[in-house]
Amino acid sequence: MRKRISFMLLLMSCSLCLCFMSSTYSRYVAGTTGNIDILFAKWQILVNNEDIANQNNSNITITPTIESNENVKADTIAPSSKGYFDIDIDPTNVDVSFRYTVDLEIDNEDIPDLIISKYTILPSDYQEGDTLEYTTLQENTITDDLLFDNETDNFNFEPFTLRIYFEWYED
Repeated sequence: MRKRISFMLLLMSCSLCLCFMSSTYSRYVAGTTGNIDILFAKWQILVNNEDIANQNNSNITITPTIESNENVKADTIAPSSKGYFDIDIDPTNVDVSFRYTVDLEIDNEDIPDLIISKYTILPSDYQEGDTLEYTTLQENTITDDLLFDNETDNFNFEPFTLRIYFEWYED
């Protein structure tokens, strides 16, 4: 009988102890909900109105403007002819700094003396006939960086036009 009373006391003590301990532990909720509001940078570049954002390289066909020459029929290229073509670049939907490279390749099989001589970036207020500053091309590559303005924390990339000049050079 004494064992039985001891066992009952032990069982009651353990029960009381468990009751007191259960109120001291925290209970955690396993689930939660929330919203994440984050902006992702835009990346869409248009070259001559063609979206090139998903491509590393793009081949664009260009129709040149041949400068008039009194000794050559209009819109015809011949020795001493000069002309240009424009590449319109629209980075207004870009939110990151980037570098662009324009590789200019001419198929010189038919006209081996046709060279790309210079280029300029047309000012936004350019009117045909205005005086321009040119950059002479040593290689047929144009590269530039368009950078984020850290001081104003603003991306205002404006559309611009590269005007590339060529000539049929006779030496």
